[in-house]
Amino acid sequence: MTGAWPRFFHSCFSACRARTALSDMTAELHQAPVWKTTRFEIDLGQPQVMGIVNVTPDSFSDGGRHDDPARALAHAEQLLKDGATILDIGGESTRPGAPPVSLQDELDRVLPVLRLALKLGVPLSIDTYKPEVMQACLDLGADIINDVWALQRPFEHGQGSGVEVVAAHPDCGVCLMHMHLEPRSMQVAPMTGDVVPQVMDFLRQRAERLRAQGVAPERLVLDYGIGFGKTVAQNFALLARQPELLALGYPLLSGWSRKSSLGSVTGHEVPRERVAASVAAHLLAIERGARIVRVHDVRETVDAIKVWQAMLAQA
Repeated sequence: MTGAWPRFFHSCFSACRARTALSDMTAELHQAPVWKTTRFEIDLGQPQVMGIVNVTPDSFSDGGRHDDPARALAHAEQLLKDGATILDIGGESTRPGAPPVSLQDELDRVLPVLRLALKLGVPLSIDTYKPEVMQACLDLGADIINDVWALQRPFEHGQGSGVEVVAAHPDCGVCLMHMHLEPRSMQVAPMTGDVVPQVMDFLRQRAERLRAQGVAPERLVLDYGIGFGKTVAQNFALLARQPELLALGYPLLSGWSRKSSLGSVTGHEVPRERVAASVAAHLLAIERGARIVRVHDVRETVDAIKVWQAMLAQA
């Protein structure tokens, strides 16, 4: 027994030291909560609301409503009036079962809207996994690349991937998301087991890949991919255990807006009927440390955040 106690205390001390080192590393990364992007340094000391601008005919919630440049711009302007601080423009649906869109079709959808939106004077994110679209949008002046494939997809012709596109840009922000399989099959065969360590390992590896290419940590944000190849229970486990993901040391973006998991627990089959549930999920995500929420319903989300902040001011 006498020999066991020193080993026990040494083990406890080593574990404590390891936790302290991880805590110090995380604190260092979060000392200056700023997301560095092409034209803006976005303050992550307070929640940021990313408004969704889908220029697609088939997105799961609002497909076809903003699929020409004039309507997309009007929608973007309304999102800003409602309180959005970032706009996320996407030209291809990644809903479960969605077919891929050709490179030219995506460029034809996104670039005209981006040209107009650049005049709005706010951070613009491009929701794409195609390196060619990333390059074209960054060349025009886009601020952020938001990729559901976490920069894994290659160029259609030639070598390299989105990693090289982002690494070659001096300043653009990037959001790396976790997705299991791909949109056509992800909900047919969702993940199994404890998803939190699996998601953490994937996001860690993708962030390290970019860091190895010289991309500064303040340019990186992570998204754990609600609804992308996970069961309802797994999605809520990721929300409940979101603080574990913060141990990776990067800001988190949460994307619960109108997702089917919310319909599963509320009984609302129509996505537009999931507004209240979306607001609740995003507020829970913010309370658990998310810095950015990606939403359809900006006004409602902003109002909820204001109530939460008023409560915190009196705590």
